[in-house]
Amino acid sequence: MNNFSFRLATGADLDILLAIFEQARRFMASVGNPNQWIQGYPDRQLMEAEIATSHCYVCLYDGRIVGTFCFVPGPDPNYRVIEAGQWLSDAPYAVLHRLASDGSVQGVADACLDWCFQRTSNLRVDTHRDNKVLQHILAKHGFSYCGIIYVANGTPRLAYQKVK
Repeated sequence: MNNFSFRLATGADLDILLAIFEQARRFMASVGNPNQWIQGYPDRQLMEAEIATSHCYVCLYDGRIVGTFCFVPGPDPNYRVIEAGQWLSDAPYAVLHRLASDGSVQGVADACLDWCFQRTSNLRVDTHRDNKVLQHILAKHGFSYCGIIYVANGTPRLAYQKVK
């Protein structure tokens, strides 16, 4: 039975989200990805903005927040230029950003991706080259590696897309 549910995040969720991101940073560092979310990223100010624009969601398991992600309608300015490859489709798309779990329940990423595909047939995701966990999850869900994009701070990210 699927015990996952989703809702828009609210300001009241902010401390829980920041704790989830801290746990995710520790997990990423423990599996060889210490450089993706550095210097407190994502921070309170960014997440307040994501909540205010209704882009941030929480993933609940049996009513308890166990994960979070941002689901953002495109176009994403960071995806305008892609190097060493190309997007599968330029049709309207959504982007999944800042997917994180508190680690207490398995399947959070799978549930979040399934939720996203109930709302779009064209999803883009980017990740740090050292984030082997997310790369594995994306491959398992049929995403294709498309090339390299650069995020706002100028660092490269591996870009993925899946079109249903």
